[in-house]
Amino acid sequence: MSATVTNTTSEGKTWGGGNQPLKASYGKLMMWFFIVSDGLSFSGFLAAYGFSRFKFIDSWPIADEVFTHVPFTHESYPMIYVAFMTFVLIMSSVTMVLAVDAGHHMKKNKVIWYMFFTIIGGAIFVGSQAWEWNTFIKGEYGAVETKGGKILQFQNTNGDRVALGAIATTIPTVRTQHERKNGIWYDSEGTRSEFTIEEIKAGFAANPDLLIRTQLLTGEGEKTVLSREESLLRLNRDAALIVEGANLKHNEYGTPLFADFFFFITGFHGFHVFSGVMINIIIFFNVILGTYERRGHYEMVEKVGLYWHFVDLVWVFVFTFFYLV
Repeated sequence: MSATVTNTTSEGKTWGGGNQPLKASYGKLMMWFFIVSDGLSFSGFLAAYGFSRFKFIDSWPIADEVFTHVPFTHESYPMIYVAFMTFVLIMSSVTMVLAVDAGHHMKKNKVIWYMFFTIIGGAIFVGSQAWEWNTFIKGEYGAVETKGGKILQFQNTNGDRVALGAIATTIPTVRTQHERKNGIWYDSEGTRSEFTIEEIKAGFAANPDLLIRTQLLTGEGEKTVLSREESLLRLNRDAALIVEGANLKHNEYGTPLFADFFFFITGFHGFHVFSGVMINIIIFFNVILGTYERRGHYEMVEKVGLYWHFVDLVWVFVFTFFYLV
C-alpha cells in the first residue's frame, strides 16, 4: 500500500501589500493606528462624562451660565467666545487641507503660507483655552457651599447674579494692612477680597432684595430659586464655606464633578492641540529649508495633517458634549 503525498503550491503572493499596504506608507499607517487608539480614549472620556451628567442631571451646571466671558469686557455673552475658538480651530483645519493639497502639487510657497496660518490658528486656540481655564478657576460671583456639598448662589429679585463682594456688610473705604491674625486683605480700591460666612450671612439678612438659587434644576431647565424665608433658613442652617471659582474639590457653578471632567477632558485635548502646534512648527521650518522638496514629496505634511484633522474632529464632540447639550 503506497502513500500518496500531494504538494499544493499557491501561485501569486500571500501578502501583496509590500511596503505600502492599502497604498499607505508605514508612517501614515502608524498615524492611523494612533488616531484610532486615541479616538477610543476620547470616546471613553466622553462616555464617562455623559454617564455622570445623566446621573446628576438635576444639579448639573448650565453651560450658558458658566461660559459667559469674553476677553477685554465684563459683559455676559454666553458661549460667544467658545464659538469663536471653535471657528478658529475649524478654519485651521481648512488651511491644513490646503497645505496638503499644495504639497501634492509641489507648491512650496503655498505650503509655507497655509501651514503658517494653521499654526497661528492653533496658537490662538491654545491661548484662548488657557484664558478660559484661568477664568473658570478664578470664578466671577462666588457662592456658598452647604454642609452637604450643595452650592448656593445669590441673585436679586430681578434674577441677576450678585457677587459675594456686594453682599458683605462692612466695606472699608481705605486700604487696610493685611495681618496674619485676621487673614483679611483689601485691595487699593477698598474692596475686600476675602469674606467670612458670618459676613455673608449678615449682609444677606440686611438686604431684603437678595434671594438664593440652588444648583437643582426645575422642569424648564432653570435653577431653583428659593423664597426669601427659605433663603434665610437655608443660608443660616446649612452654609459651611465660601467657594470662589472652580477646582478639583469645589465649584461655584455646581457639582465639582463638572469641573473635574472639564479640566481633564479639555486639558487632555488642549495638550493634543499644543503638541500639534509644536509638530507643525517643526514641519513648517523643514518646508522652508526645502527638506521635502528634495525628497520629492510632502508626505510628512499629510501625516501631520491627519493628526490635526483628528484633533479638530475631537473638539467638535467635546464642544457638543460640554457646551451645547
